[in-house]
Order: sequence, then structure tokens, then C-alpha cells
Amino acid sequence: MHKYQVGDVVQTRKPHPCGNNTWEVMRTGIDFRIKCQKCGRVLMLPRPKFEKSVKAVISSLKAVLKGPVGSLLGIPLGSGC
Repeated sequence: MHKYQVGDVVQTRKPHPCGNNTWEVMRTGIDFRIKCQKCGRVLMLPRPKFEKSVKAVISSLKAVLKGPVGSLLGIPLGSGC
């Protein structure tokens, strides 16, 4: 199973020149496409370089999908909407 998925937010070891170090994973595979959470800059990195630069996974799409069905939309279950 793969360690990173599209939609994950990761923290890098070194900050981006804008001062932010959190990135959203937009593409996985041999290359990774990541987007800066502050300025919106998109980078393509080879897998080995990406894996070396990641310090931690801050939020994962897997954790969000485990919640109740309506939790993704912020709708409480049984609200009748």
C-alpha cells in the first residue's frame, strides 16, 4: 500500500520561500505534484526527492473518509436536509 495519497497535506523539512512548509499532494506516482498551502505554487518532484523532503503527514484523506457520511459536507446526520 502507498504511503501518500492525493489530498494528503504534508509538512516539509525546509520551508518554501513564501515561509510556509505545508503542501497538498495533487498527484502521486513516479513523480509527485504538490501545491503550497499559502501561495498556491505547484511543484513537480521525483518520488525519492519528495520522500526525503517530507517531515510528516499532517492530514490524510483516509482519516476524513472514515467519519460519518455527512461529515464531509458538514451536515449533521439526521438533520433532514
